[in-house]
Amino acid sequence: MFDKFSRSWEMVKASAAVLRSDRELMLFPVLSGLATLLVMATFALPVLALKLFSGGLSVGGVLVGFVFYFCTYSVIIFFNCALVGAAMIRLEGGDPTLSDGLSAARSRLRAIFGYAAIAATVGVLLQALKGKDNNFIVRLIGSGLGLAWTLATFLVVPVLVSRDIGPVDALKQSVTLLKRTWGENAVGQVGIGAAFGLLTFVAVLLSVGLVVLAAQASVALAFVVGAVCLLGVLLLAVYQAALTGIYSAVLYRYAVSHEVPEAFRGTDIATAFLPKR
Repeated sequence: MFDKFSRSWEMVKASAAVLRSDRELMLFPVLSGLATLLVMATFALPVLALKLFSGGLSVGGVLVGFVFYFCTYSVIIFFNCALVGAAMIRLEGGDPTLSDGLSAARSRLRAIFGYAAIAATVGVLLQALKGKDNNFIVRLIGSGLGLAWTLATFLVVPVLVSRDIGPVDALKQSVTLLKRTWGENAVGQVGIGAAFGLLTFVAVLLSVGLVVLAAQASVALAFVVGAVCLLGVLLLAVYQAALTGIYSAVLYRYAVSHEVPEAFRGTDIATAFLPKR
């Protein structure tokens, strides 16, 4: 397990090097975040105005929840496909632009919407299992299924971008590749999530401290410091999303073609996919 962690961490660092060489890739998570906020605002206003959930969960509430999940997933998956599409071009030695990534995602719109419908259905079911009205065992099962779903679908986006297949076949391909990359898949996701989770926690603590100190001087200064700190935390989230997209593209590309990108020549990526004994 230690070997897998060490090897995966090398790949994460190499992914960061790719991101540093092409910072335009960070634009995709930014656009994704803005579009997601727009979707949330679009649903929040009518839900609050009509008080759809004031009387508990209803059929109408479930339908609204599904549509919300579908729209949100469609936006997130679209921009993830754009990010991975641009990352693929970079890994092949090209110099991708924002337009290149968006074009790659637009060409797969039908499959993206199909996968978003599947992901929305799973999302609604998982949220139902993890609801606070359920007992601890049911919530635990829901959390476990959520983790398994996250791992199994980690390579769906690279598959959708690279192959002209539907969402169901893309899911099957992702699960098949998971069997060959499960160690790097799990350690990479957990490693990136843990590292940025810790960084975000520290950043939030520092931000609170700086805002409190600034407030002793003036309220206006506290607002300015708070805005700058919030921007820093958001940038961490953007960097994490971009890094995760690049990492998934690298895993998929090598698992399928066994070609080592230039940025990964110094890593042990080749040993990550040796036949299982």
